Amino acid sequence: MKEVEEKVWIIGSVVARDALTTIRDKKTQQVGFRKSVVKMGRIGGYESMELLNTEEIEIETPLGKCMGVAVVDKEKIVIINVLRAASPFVEGLLKAFPHAKQGVISARRKEEKGMKNDSFDIEINYAKFPEITDEDVVIIADPMLATGSTLLEIMKYITEGKQKPKKIILLSIISTKIGIDKIRKAYPDTIIVTVSIDPVLNSDGYIVPGLGDAGDRAFGSI
Repeated sequence: MKEVEEKVWIIGSVVARDALTTIRDKKTQQVGFRKSVVKMGRIGGYESMELLNTEEIEIETPLGKCMGVAVVDKEKIVIINVLRAASPFVEGLLKAFPHAKQGVISARRKEEKGMKNDSFDIEINYAKFPEITDEDVVIIADPMLATGSTLLEIMKYITEGKQKPKKIILLSIISTKIGIDKIRKAYPDTIIVTVSIDPVLNSDGYIVPGLGDAGDRAFGSI
């Protein structure tokens, strides 16, 4: 994983790029798409461990003592599932963090109002979060960071209440520079992890080349 600018990380492993290729391909059918998104969630979880606190510990093997490394934050994870597109993504993420607490939030773009200044109005229909303490690391999982409008609205829920996590990681598959810059400006301490930063956000607010509508492709709505 490579830091391309402050607090913005790209997952560049061969296994991640292979899964991304399958996800992007319009010939990939629903089952293959969903499985690849699950796989990408697992990859993203393991890669994100690089950003967590670790400590050296002494352990004893059946034959002797040695030093090892423990990821001390891995059981203090709160995953926020951005419904519905992130559900298979979170399924994979839970393979890396099986003890994670989970929150869900249902948010939609008000596309009928159109995009203005590379932003959409966002409607939050439902949100349910577990208690988040100052020892927790929050991972917000959303396959696409396009305009950043949805994630900015979700960040308000997390940061403007009583819940003050130790660290927030936004985990996506594909992002845009526009979305990244908005998040970084509003919440400069937030860490962004993605597999690709695509060059274009079209007039409908979709990432190009992107992968299409992640929710529709994962759930067979097209």
